[in-house]
Amino acid sequence: MQLRYAFRLDPGPGQRVALARAFGCARVVYNDAVAARERARREGAAFPSAGALSKTLITEAKQSPERQWLSEVSAVILQQALRDVERAYTNFFASLKGARRGARVGAPRFKSKRDARQAIRFTANARWKITEAGRLLLPKIGEVKVHWSRRLPSVPSSVTVIRDAAGRYFASFVIETDPGADLARMPEADNLPSVGIDLGLTHFAVLSDGRVIDSPRFLRRAEKKLKKAQRELSRKQKRSNNREKARLKVARAHAQVADARREFHHQLSTRLIRESQAVAVEDLAVKAL
Repeated sequence: MQLRYAFRLDPGPGQRVALARAFGCARVVYNDAVAARERARREGAAFPSAGALSKTLITEAKQSPERQWLSEVSAVILQQALRDVERAYTNFFASLKGARRGARVGAPRFKSKRDARQAIRFTANARWKITEAGRLLLPKIGEVKVHWSRRLPSVPSSVTVIRDAAGRYFASFVIETDPGADLARMPEADNLPSVGIDLGLTHFAVLSDGRVIDSPRFLRRAEKKLKKAQRELSRKQKRSNNREKARLKVARAHAQVADARREFHHQLSTRLIRESQAVAVEDLAVKAL
C-alpha cells in the first residue's frame, strides 16, 4: 500500500527563486503537451506518443533559443509533467466512457502561473535524497530545510514539492508500506464495539451509541477576519505589489480555516477508529447537503 507523508518546507530566498523557475518550466512543458494533443485533435491526426512529445518538447526544445532555459532545471520534473498530461487524458477518456468511478473529469486545461497551487515531482531517477542533517537535497535547487513532525517508516519512492495559495511550501513523500507491518501496528479490535455515523446539518455527526458531535464551525468563527481581509484586497490596484500582499493575507486566512478543519477531521476519525471494531457510514452525497 502507498501512503503520503507531508511536511512543511522552509526554502531560502535563492531556493525560492529556483523553485519558481522549476514550477515555471514544468508548467510550460505541460501546456506544450496539451497544445500538441489539442492540435492533433483539431487536425484529425493521431495523438503524439509520450516518446515523441519528450523528444520534441524537452530534448529538442532545450537546443532552441526559445526554450533553452529548460536546461536550468532537472529533466525529471519535465518528464513528470508529460506523465501528468498522459494521466489527465487517460482519466478524461475513462470518465467519458463511464469506466472511471467518481465525479466526471473534464478535459485537461492549460496551467497558469497565477494558479493557486504549483507542484513539481521528483522520482528516484532525479537522485534527490534526505541528508544526514535532515535536509531535503533537490537537484539544481539545493538542501532545503524540512520541519519534520514524525519519522518516515521507510525510504520514499518519490517526493512532490508543493507551493499553495498562501505561499507555503510542502514536501509530500510517497511511501511503500508492508501490509504485515501495518497490521501489527493496529490495536486488537476483538472486544471493541461497532459504531454507525449519521452526518447531519445542525450537528456534525450523531453516533449510533447516542453521542452527538457538534460542528466546530471554523469558517463561521473566522468570517469577521476574512471579511476584513477581503475588503482590503478589493481596494488594492490590480497587478500591484500591495494587491499581492493583500491576496496573500486572504489566502493565509483561508489556509488557517482549512488546516483547522482538516485537523479536526483527522483527530475525530483517528479516535473513532481506535475505539471501534467497525465504522459504518450511510451512503450519502455529503456535497449535496
